[in-house]
Amino acid sequence: MRTHSFLTVLLWSSVFCVVHMTPSQKRTNKHSHSERITGLSENDGKTLHRTKRGWMWNQFFLLEEYTGPDTQYVGKLHTDQDKGDGNLKYILTGDGAGSLFIIDENTGDIHAAKKLDREEKSLYVLRAKAIDRKTGRQVEPESEFIIKIHDINDNEPKFTKDMYTASIPEMSGVGTSVIQVTATDADDANYGNSAKVVYSILQGQPYFSVDPETGIIKTALPDMSRENREQYQVVIQAKDMGGQMGGLSGTTTVNITLTDVNDNPPRFPQSSYQFSSPESAPPGTPLGRIKANDPDVGENAEIEYSISSGDGSDMFDIITDKDTQEGIITVKKHLDFENKVLYTLKVEASNTHPDPRFLQLGPFKDTAFVKISVEDIDEPPVFSRPWYLIEVDEDAKEGSIIGQVVAQDPDIAKNAIKYSVDRHTDLDRIFNIYSGNGSLFLSKPLDREETPWHNITVIATEINNPKQSSQIPVFIRILDINDHAPEFANYYETFVCENAKAGQLIQTVSAIDKDQPPRGHRFFFELVPEFAVHPNFSVVDNKDNTAGIMTRRNGYSRSKTSTYLLPIIIFDNDYPIQSSTGTLTIRVCACDSRGNMQSCSAEALLLPAGLSTGALVAILLCIIILLVLVVLFTALKRQRKKEPLIISKDDVRDNIVTYNDEGGGEEDTQAFDIGTLRNPEAREESKMRRDVIPETIFQIRRTAPLWENIDVQDFIHRRLKENDSDPAAPPYDSLATYAYEGNDSIANSLSSLESLTTEGNQDYDYLSDWGPRFKKLADMYGGEDSDRD
Repeated sequence: MRTHSFLTVLLWSSVFCVVHMTPSQKRTNKHSHSERITGLSENDGKTLHRTKRGWMWNQFFLLEEYTGPDTQYVGKLHTDQDKGDGNLKYILTGDGAGSLFIIDENTGDIHAAKKLDREEKSLYVLRAKAIDRKTGRQVEPESEFIIKIHDINDNEPKFTKDMYTASIPEMSGVGTSVIQVTATDADDANYGNSAKVVYSILQGQPYFSVDPETGIIKTALPDMSRENREQYQVVIQAKDMGGQMGGLSGTTTVNITLTDVNDNPPRFPQSSYQFSSPESAPPGTPLGRIKANDPDVGENAEIEYSISSGDGSDMFDIITDKDTQEGIITVKKHLDFENKVLYTLKVEASNTHPDPRFLQLGPFKDTAFVKISVEDIDEPPVFSRPWYLIEVDEDAKEGSIIGQVVAQDPDIAKNAIKYSVDRHTDLDRIFNIYSGNGSLFLSKPLDREETPWHNITVIATEINNPKQSSQIPVFIRILDINDHAPEFANYYETFVCENAKAGQLIQTVSAIDKDQPPRGHRFFFELVPEFAVHPNFSVVDNKDNTAGIMTRRNGYSRSKTSTYLLPIIIFDNDYPIQSSTGTLTIRVCACDSRGNMQSCSAEALLLPAGLSTGALVAILLCIIILLVLVVLFTALKRQRKKEPLIISKDDVRDNIVTYNDEGGGEEDTQAFDIGTLRNPEAREESKMRRDVIPETIFQIRRTAPLWENIDVQDFIHRRLKENDSDPAAPPYDSLATYAYEGNDSIANSLSSLESLTTEGNQDYDYLSDWGPRFKKLADMYGGEDSDRD
């Protein structure tokens, strides 16, 4: 370094000489004011000539990071005006003047006082001037010069990140770009090779490579599989000086992950599976799970299961569990052990997202066989139909068979079946059934108009195993027969005006019938035979189930006849024909010219309408009088004072006090002491009365202990006898009532709770011997053996 500095000083010395001998044209414009011009003048005739500048320089160069023992010499300032007598003073200003760069003001030598770093500042601009010490004036104009710092290779390359993370799909081809890493060097790129970076790979071969100039990492091996290895760590080195020996270097780590692609098909771990199912399993019941393994992950490992073939494809189904990627085999239809005991399924597992790039590797699916065996169970009886519909005429006789239900045991044993009617669905016991063959018959007459439909439930039970039973609904429709006569649809209040003309319509009547013939109702109206030719009114059938009442003469008189009774026959057209006679009451009233009723006689009003206005007024007055009497009675009762129970304390008459309350039961200890009844042998002391305050405190009497274990009835009798013969008892009579039930009842229990413990049928014939009071009970429980309550 010292030799290098010496050369630099020599270089600058030679430059100074050249500059001093040859003026620089580059700075002529800038410092034109310092030039002196002499020549020939018109006045004095002197010759003019140009003089050269005394001193000039352009720039200095200095090495960075100088580590020598002395200060680094930069250069020397000198002017021709300097005679060496010390009259001139050199001054340096600008970047770092006085701190980084110092100048000898007598000789003009410039030194670097500190170690410089080009990466911090690579260029310094300074200004120099020479001053006469005596006059303080500049002998030369101020001039500017530059000090450039020469770079040395003192910075190693640095990556933009300490660690990189990258990913690439597995099975990628050779040369596939993974990621680009970048390193920068703080040294001067324009000076030498200090900043020329070259990349190389230190770790990660032979799987990856790096471009030495761009830093792009690429794959170096084909068909790298994620399933074999997923993570790779690559170390990249960046070295300056073009990678030559002696260059500085830096490293970084790149973590590379292989991402999954769908390059593996699903595979069953075994070729066949076995499951079993009871024949009673309802549709949708899961039987088991199977799973095909796929080493891929994510959506590449999603599997769809299906049944491709097999004799059980219509009896079973398979669904995919999206969470576990398992196939769940379920029951699709009802199984029957007696029909088939073994099924075979061919199950297929396939990827839902295949990758077309790898289809040449083979089919992305796998198959396995599933065998399902059906287990036999004891099944309840099965009816031949899901429900029954029976139609019966409402005039069917009691005991007649109306239909039959059929059930059988589906098991191989074919157990016998007995039938019964669920009495909760036939509370009136209208229907019954033969327990052996399932024939339904009537126990009571039917009435369609009261109940047109009956919905009952029939139960079929295996005789050998009563727990196995099944139910079936039976819908019984009652068919109508013409057993009701038609009648007037409404109550008609008919009147005829006194000034009515012959042939005038005064009323239109219609009829109703409780029956419902299949072709609909058709009613006919006519007068009774003895009134067929009525002098006053006639009936005209309108052929639409209505009839009109017509007048047959002009004018009617209330004074002669105020009311007419017109009997009309109504009959239907069904078989057998039913008819009835309805009487129409016609009042004669006074009307205006338009036929509007104005008034009718009182007698005519009472017959159809009920009460007259006078009667209604009388009833209202009676009600008002009754209300007034009730109010007066209530007021008097409130003013009446209650008499005391004992008028005078001197009254020693016997009193009976009645308490109309039930008390609090055994918890009510204020009414009486029930301890004695609970324990007859307990000692009991006499207690004073609680209803009155005794005037004399009697001595406590003690009763003889009852050492024997006697009955409660005997105990009560003894206590009564003791109280009757006790002279110290208070002079008040107390009435105590004891309700004693007595010993066990002679009659047996009528409860049906014990009858449930036996499965056999009960014999209730003895109820008929108990008399007429138990006749209803005997009829209820004395029916057919097949009835079920």
